[in-house]
Amino acid sequence: MHLLVVEDDERLSRALRRLLEEDRHVVDVASDGETGLAIAEDGAGIEAVILDIGLPDISGLEVARRLRRKRSELAILMLTARDTVGDRVTGLDAGADDYLVKPFAYEELAARLRALSRRTASPSRATSELTVGPISLDETTRRVRAGGRDVELSPREFSLLECLLRHPGQTLTRDQLLDQAWPFSVAVTPNAVDAYVHYLRTKLGAEGSRIETVRGVGYRLSDA
Repeated sequence: MHLLVVEDDERLSRALRRLLEEDRHVVDVASDGETGLAIAEDGAGIEAVILDIGLPDISGLEVARRLRRKRSELAILMLTARDTVGDRVTGLDAGADDYLVKPFAYEELAARLRALSRRTASPSRATSELTVGPISLDETTRRVRAGGRDVELSPREFSLLECLLRHPGQTLTRDQLLDQAWPFSVAVTPNAVDAYVHYLRTKLGAEGSRIETVRGVGYRLSDA
């Protein structure tokens, strides 16, 4: 992959670059958020960003938000020394695809990059716009519409709706929804799916009733 490492710790940045290049990645490096944004927003073939939260100029969270607005297809792996559930949720809601706590083993970082690579290269993601009845979702612009109106969703709500739209009429278990809509590094229970389905139904308004509960199993998006 063509990677961008945004990390102000020069020693860590240098080590990551060496190890990643040994794994045959192409690596660019930035030591602050503004430089990282300039490199990633310009395109330059960047496929994934390894992003530190604690940057000297602007927060890595803000960098992730800006990148997600402009380049929705970009994979973002966030690095941080913070390890509470709240911190992980904040990072993911800012637009990160995955979250790795310092200190970490390089082997784990490499494995997560491979997982992100498979996810972004999946043939099922080739279509930019998904539509089921009056509900539509555009992966490129991250625009969601339901019943002719725009709907603002959080990154996790967006991922959950995307998963349902990709399998219209199909019953998905809570575990399947967790696997596809939540990064594997986040410790959540199947009850989280119920909560986010409730949020989705509320935000979709009348069209939210299309998300049907399959008692004892999970949910399906009606394509009737």
